[in-house]
Amino acid sequence: MPTDRQAAAPMPAEGTGTAQVAILMCTRNGAQFIDEQLQSIAEQTHARWSLYVSDDDSTDETVDIVRRFAEGRPQQLKIRSGPGKGACANFLSLAVDPTIEGDFFAFSDQDDIWHKEKLQRALDWLTTIPGDVPAFCCSRTELATIDGQTYDLSPLFTRKVGFGNAIIQSLGGANTIMFNRAAKRLVEKMGALDVVLHDWWIYQLVSAVGGAVRYDPQPTLKYRQHSNNEIGSNKGWYARLVRMRMVLTGRFREWNAKNTAALQKIPADLITPENRRVLELFSKARTSPLFQRLYYLKRSGVYRQTTLGNIGLWVAAVFKKI
Repeated sequence: MPTDRQAAAPMPAEGTGTAQVAILMCTRNGAQFIDEQLQSIAEQTHARWSLYVSDDDSTDETVDIVRRFAEGRPQQLKIRSGPGKGACANFLSLAVDPTIEGDFFAFSDQDDIWHKEKLQRALDWLTTIPGDVPAFCCSRTELATIDGQTYDLSPLFTRKVGFGNAIIQSLGGANTIMFNRAAKRLVEKMGALDVVLHDWWIYQLVSAVGGAVRYDPQPTLKYRQHSNNEIGSNKGWYARLVRMRMVLTGRFREWNAKNTAALQKIPADLITPENRRVLELFSKARTSPLFQRLYYLKRSGVYRQTTLGNIGLWVAAVFKKI
């Protein structure tokens, strides 16, 4: 497991106020909402943060709004151009950059509204984890209308977290994710791989090496739902139908192929023996004849967080769509 000598010991909870949090924000034509998101960052109860903004060729006022926000905060904000290959590649370009330093790191979308205690709540747990152990936490969200009014909550997941779940399901939205320096070093080591989603990849990677993962059942932000969301809410029958269509058209299988290929690049001395076994069995379950793939799927122990999700997993396996 990777270690970071400068972070070898846990930070006591009473010392979280000294922790420096690097916020990694990606933007593209977000002028309509970004000012409110920036204000929610400014109002965090944990005040020691820096903001790194990677903009993917915005043609609206996004960058100008960020620059105005930066006035009076010369040490807290840096803006740069993104790779122009979509949100996942943009976020990973920040996560793998070794020049971005901090004690902890938080992803940020451009159109959410953070609760004031979002950073502090994550720090309260992350600082209990030894510094050489990769760790990340995520949470539920409040689903909000375009004008920021909460109308529901994201699904509540109650099953255990770990690699057996991560290999087949993303746990929490990237907009809720915060991780420690050891996890960032791990992401840097793997590089900017071609993966489906940056939040899913970090869940897979940290859990694969036996790191610490926490799912917070308490929402930490308002997740605004609108037509420009790259990934929308996963709650409700419409969302379930969309995901079923993804399974039937083979998109879910394509995602698993891409993620599995990335996971197989984890050095053998980093991934735990048990998780290496899970990965091997799941890989066989994807490609074997019917009865063998069902056998390998069962032996792998992979699972989704809900009953309907697990039923869908087995149906997908029958039709060779995992």
